[in-house]
Amino acid sequence: MAAPGPGGQIEMNWKEELFCKAEIIDQALDRFLPPLSAYPQVVHEAMRYSIFAGGKRLRGAFVLSAAGMLGTDENRVLPAAAALEMIHTYSLIHDDLPAMDDDDYRRSKPTCHRVFGEAVAILAGDALLTKAFETLCLLYEEGFAANDVLQVTREIAAAAGSNGMIGGQVVDLDSEGIEITGDILEYIHSHKTGALFTAAVRSGALLAGAEDEELHVLSEYAAAFGLAFQITDDLLDLTGDEKKLGKKTGRDLAKKKATYPGLLGKEQAGQLAADQVKKCIMSLTSFGPKADFLRGAANYILSRES
Repeated sequence: MAAPGPGGQIEMNWKEELFCKAEIIDQALDRFLPPLSAYPQVVHEAMRYSIFAGGKRLRGAFVLSAAGMLGTDENRVLPAAAALEMIHTYSLIHDDLPAMDDDDYRRSKPTCHRVFGEAVAILAGDALLTKAFETLCLLYEEGFAANDVLQVTREIAAAAGSNGMIGGQVVDLDSEGIEITGDILEYIHSHKTGALFTAAVRSGALLAGAEDEELHVLSEYAAAFGLAFQITDDLLDLTGDEKKLGKKTGRDLAKKKATYPGLLGKEQAGQLAADQVKKCIMSLTSFGPKADFLRGAANYILSRES
């Protein structure tokens, strides 16, 4: 097999770094979550089943990376990274429910409600959401100022709520089977997916004492990243490999969901994703090599298969 060229080597290095960050985050999650033996066992088993089902830990990795590139020890911000992964996992558990997207598989495994029943799945999601905010309080023990912890908690709460992720999910459900404008579709994507990515990057930066201009630039990066990420999600639902995705494809089309490929066509949607990736890269210019992990994440979007 031929050795990878410079671009391939950079991608491999980025994936290795993401893997290392994911392992650190998983270790933190294992510490922060109740053990399997804790009573009542079934809900703790369901929480752990879903959170350790093979996620990439991108949101948590963004917290670590943003803090690290601004000079803060990444280990100190692990409570924020873990909290965002808990919130993301809760949203997936609820998304998969029959009342929402009605999915039987997630990352090649039966979804939480298929294993534990709908009632326990709902409660496991609720428990992960509330555990996330309990975990954020651990930032005090890492020596962060009360005002900084409060600001990060507020940002994450807003990103997860009705003016953030939940708002995007509601409009997504309301838009099934009807014609919508590009503005509404952008609202869905920027809130349903982009809000948590933005909260992740900003949380790491805020805990590292970022200046206003740095926060502005990183927010621009995260917004473009979230949009590109969701567009490629929509494209993968049409053209992806079910084995690599770990779930059935064609679900968006079957449910007549609002997507960029549906609105613009696959070619134009792909170009829009590429344009957003360019925005990501350009927004990081002032950070130099310190932002290489975030650059790698943006470049990864266009080649992702899952």
